[in-house]
Amino acid sequence: MISREDDSRLRATLDPPAPAPGFAERVLRAVRERRRAGAAALAFDVAASDRGIAGLRPGSGRVEAATRRARALAKRVRAELAEYLEGLRSYFTVPLDLSTTASFQRSVLDVAATIPFGEVRSYRWIAEAIGKPGAVRAVGTALGRNPVPIVVPCHRVLRSDGGLGGYAFGLDLKERLLALEHETPALVGSDATRIICRHGCGDEQRIAVHHRVVFASLSEARASGYRACRRCLEGRSSPSSPFFRNLAKAL
Repeated sequence: MISREDDSRLRATLDPPAPAPGFAERVLRAVRERRRAGAAALAFDVAASDRGIAGLRPGSGRVEAATRRARALAKRVRAELAEYLEGLRSYFTVPLDLSTTASFQRSVLDVAATIPFGEVRSYRWIAEAIGKPGAVRAVGTALGRNPVPIVVPCHRVLRSDGGLGGYAFGLDLKERLLALEHETPALVGSDATRIICRHGCGDEQRIAVHHRVVFASLSEARASGYRACRRCLEGRSSPSSPFFRNLAKAL
């Protein structure tokens, strides 16, 4: 028989007191401040042309952009990177200029860009996807020379045994990016309209806080009866580049 003392302890465990007013907001603010602190430690050098972002590297914040449009694109990728690193965005809209990459590397980057936010694939998976299953090592080399890391997410590629493999900018950064995506929702929906957006979509901003729900994957959202927002479905929240076309179609 459960004593009154045990019963009181059980009730305290299963029915804890409500948190103080503003508790949730303080927690969210603390998480974002921690993410901003991590983002502040990452300055990027950006190279851009009129076509799009051609180079992205951790550095001092230098910009190589000869025209007004190129400078605007460099500014745009910086803003999207900041949102991504703060956990406010799960995809990028900025176009890319990969015109100088060799055909093999282009095919590798094309496949890597289709890996969904928060998910991982293996080097072997990419090799098989491009029709060259014996080129696992060459795939690793191509990813190691990725001119636009993070935007084309080579950090989502691991060894077949689950090991991190390599990363041009160090395994510490790779781990940080994977951890960030594990904590950040990929999709945000409204329980009033049953519509989902990719995290960072302009239409997402219209969802009232008390109606917001988050999902880790499209399959999870669909199983709950949600459908994609028209902006995401038509690809208006992503560039026309083939690297992101598949992601728009997936929604």
